Amino acid sequence: MAESKELLQVLWSGADVLRGKMDANEYKTYLLGLVFYKYLSDSYLSKVYDLLYDGVPESIEEAQRTYEEAIEGEDAKDLLEELQESLHYTLTPDMTYISMLKDAKNNSFHREKLQAAFNRIQESDELFNGLFDDVDLYSNRLGTGDQKQSTTISDLIKVLEAADLIHTKGDVLGNAYEYLIGQFASETGKKAGEFYTPHGPAQILCRIAMSGQENKKGLQVYDPCMGSGSLMLSCRNYSTEANYIKYYGQELMPSTYNLARMNMFLHGVLPENQHLRNGDTLDADWPTDEQTEFDVVTMNPPYSAKWSAAEGFKQDERFMDYGGKLAPKSKADYAFLLHGFYHLKQTGTMAIVLPHGVLFRGAAEGTIRETLLQNGSIYAVIGLPANMFYNTSIPTCIIVLKKHREGRDVLFIDASQQYEKEKKQNEMKERHIDHVLELYNNRKTVEKEAYLASYEDIVANDFNLNIPRYVDTTEEEPEIDLRELTQNIKETDQSIKEGNRALLGMLKELSFNNDDTKEAVEEFIRVLEEV
Repeated sequence: MAESKELLQVLWSGADVLRGKMDANEYKTYLLGLVFYKYLSDSYLSKVYDLLYDGVPESIEEAQRTYEEAIEGEDAKDLLEELQESLHYTLTPDMTYISMLKDAKNNSFHREKLQAAFNRIQESDELFNGLFDDVDLYSNRLGTGDQKQSTTISDLIKVLEAADLIHTKGDVLGNAYEYLIGQFASETGKKAGEFYTPHGPAQILCRIAMSGQENKKGLQVYDPCMGSGSLMLSCRNYSTEANYIKYYGQELMPSTYNLARMNMFLHGVLPENQHLRNGDTLDADWPTDEQTEFDVVTMNPPYSAKWSAAEGFKQDERFMDYGGKLAPKSKADYAFLLHGFYHLKQTGTMAIVLPHGVLFRGAAEGTIRETLLQNGSIYAVIGLPANMFYNTSIPTCIIVLKKHREGRDVLFIDASQQYEKEKKQNEMKERHIDHVLELYNNRKTVEKEAYLASYEDIVANDFNLNIPRYVDTTEEEPEIDLRELTQNIKETDQSIKEGNRALLGMLKELSFNNDDTKEAVEEFIRVLEEV
């Protein structure tokens, strides 16, 4: 824990170099990009040392010296080939972070050298294509002119020296990176919705999606709106075979897509287990020549987004079996849901966060919802607290779906009060998360918290899934004892009269220096005598 906190402090202090020059949504790209570059560089030198001496170097400086000597030796070509094969990238000695740091300390750092290192990594393997595109080392946000811009990056490089990334466990480093993403999300506010799902909803969603699949080797996890990849990576926490999970994700925003790619590496995910794409999930479905069905589907799509809803989608296998209806152009919620559900294996579980409107809106959405319920596809509905997400204050819900199960009942859970109020957002603590999972796993009716609705219950409600229809959380008003109330009124009235009499007595004993004051007090006495 101490190691983790120390790393967090170092990484977060890097933000101080950039804060004030640009907003959090912009400087997160620089800080996270530089952290990732340092990770790749330090990992590279550590790998060099391991290949040559079968061990871990005591310091990065030692590994750098070893590499500089080895690159001049007879076996340099073989070493570079082995590094390319195992890491998928290579760096020359002057492209390493420790080389950049030396220049920064000598006031001789130039951003062109770092840009060359970025280019070398990106060109080493398709896996790294465009990875540093958003880290614009020539931006005026870093300062005006070459010198100021280089100085800003130089200062950031010096701050990050204290971050020991090669002696840090993968989960500690990955969690530190997640912490930074969360902090940026908090500072960024509404803009953060595109890349971050808060801890509470994320853990509930992932634990539910992983339930019953914890021991599966080679588990395939899919998130078609992956953001920073945090939902998929959270699934690792609930798997006994985490090193064998394969991740399939798609993201529309290029900068967020790159964030997810970095996040995967920092969590120690092997390149062969990363299958991430930059594309429009609804308009450009997951390639059919790749794996198209997954054990786990996790989703936190943009709420009530616009999409084309073109007639051609009615022939799309993802959307064609729902009464000839498509999600409305102005609300793509069910388009995202059906996309994810289409890619779910028969034995898998899907969990998606959506606004409450999907539970009760009519027209095309009502038809789609009714079809899902008739098929027994909707397994549970969980109402979350309001003000949980950075991009909206509205309450949201988690919908759990399964493809092949007996029965068509639906479990409703009202978790709207399971939170603590923090400065900016409401937060679900571990006790809240555990309680929701207990209700989910027990799958029983619990007064004012959960209701297991039969299919007949749902039909009787016209396929409306609005949670208050099933979970009654209203509190009865306490009965009023009229006799007791009457007696209290009498006693209060008597106390008022006694107080007035005492006050009148004191007022009548007063003496006055002038006639105006005397008249005012006498008027006040007359008013009191009439009460």
